[in-house]
Amino acid sequence: MEALKLLFTSAAGLYSLGIILFMVAMGIYLTLKVRSLMNARPGKEGWD
Repeated sequence: MEALKLLFTSAAGLYSLGIILFMVAMGIYLTLKVRSLMNARPGKEGWD
C-alpha cells in the first residue's frame, strides 16, 4: 500500500505514472495503426 501512496504523491512517482500511461497509450495507438496498415489494400504506402 505504501508503494501506491508513493506513486500518487511523490514527484518521482507521478513522473513514473505519466511514463506508464504514455507507454500504454502509445502501445494501443501503434497496435491500431499497424492493424489498419495490415488491412490496407496493396500499393497504398505510408502512415497517412
